[in-house]
Amino acid sequence: MGEVLAGFAGLAVVAALGYLLARWGALPDGADAVLSRLSFYAATPALMIRTLSDADVSEVFSASAAVTVGTAVLLAVVYAVLGRLLTALRGADLTLGALTVSYVNAGNLGIPLLVFAVGDAADIAPILLLQLLVMVPVGFTILDAQTGRTGVSRTQVLTTPLRNPLVLAVALGLLLALLEVEIPRLVMMPVDLLADMAVPVMLVAFGFSLRGAPLPGRSHVRGPMWAAVALRCFGGPAIAYVLASQVFGLTGEALLGPLIVASLPSAQNVFVYAMRYGRAVPMVRDAVLLTTIVCIPVILALVAVLG
Repeated sequence: MGEVLAGFAGLAVVAALGYLLARWGALPDGADAVLSRLSFYAATPALMIRTLSDADVSEVFSASAAVTVGTAVLLAVVYAVLGRLLTALRGADLTLGALTVSYVNAGNLGIPLLVFAVGDAADIAPILLLQLLVMVPVGFTILDAQTGRTGVSRTQVLTTPLRNPLVLAVALGLLLALLEVEIPRLVMMPVDLLADMAVPVMLVAFGFSLRGAPLPGRSHVRGPMWAAVALRCFGGPAIAYVLASQVFGLTGEALLGPLIVASLPSAQNVFVYAMRYGRAVPMVRDAVLLTTIVCIPVILALVAVLG
């Protein structure tokens, strides 16, 4: 239990540092946008290469992997449909909302939480692969088309993933994993340095953006934001439970891994993407913060019942 709480506390401390840097004027206005670009173009691609180059690709074919992938897809579809029918969200705002409920904090929270709860982090591999290989390129392709790039041809839209640093990093990492290439230490050292920077930079940018921001839930996007929080924290585990127990026949402790993955909070990556495209930033920021808080008792309850 202490390891779980320590993981959340570590994230909170780094994000709080970003807030304090903004409050004290230690960094200039707009520093969160600069930090987000640093993460987008350098640190996060390095993190993806390091993560995927060590991934066990065969995990994608397991029953728990199917539960994890199915849950993420269903959450995105449910939010997109409800958002279209019941809210004023359209275009890139709706796409970012769907990413908020389906793209989880797998790396810096998912791995330690799974190690603590089930003894290893194998269940995190499928969602990492789904997010990096499918959700990132598809999401960026859609967002690039939705954010007003007039005159963009169909060829340019289709080749957008090939020009995105995150997608290129994913492709390289997966290729290294499939070929089981042993990367020389001299080559891996700068990759490790950049990868280690990714999460802190994202958290500092996130905390920086909170300076002067309204309290969560008080912006004009309250309905869509609370819907994202509810689907992420409660809808995810519910869907995962039904898929795992009723469709794939998982029982007992075998349920714990995919249910924890389904209960993880929205990833700070989505906040970086929102900053990158300049859309839905308050909604995504509030949802990331609130899901990180709300998921704590949810995950603790799952560990108490199934662990």
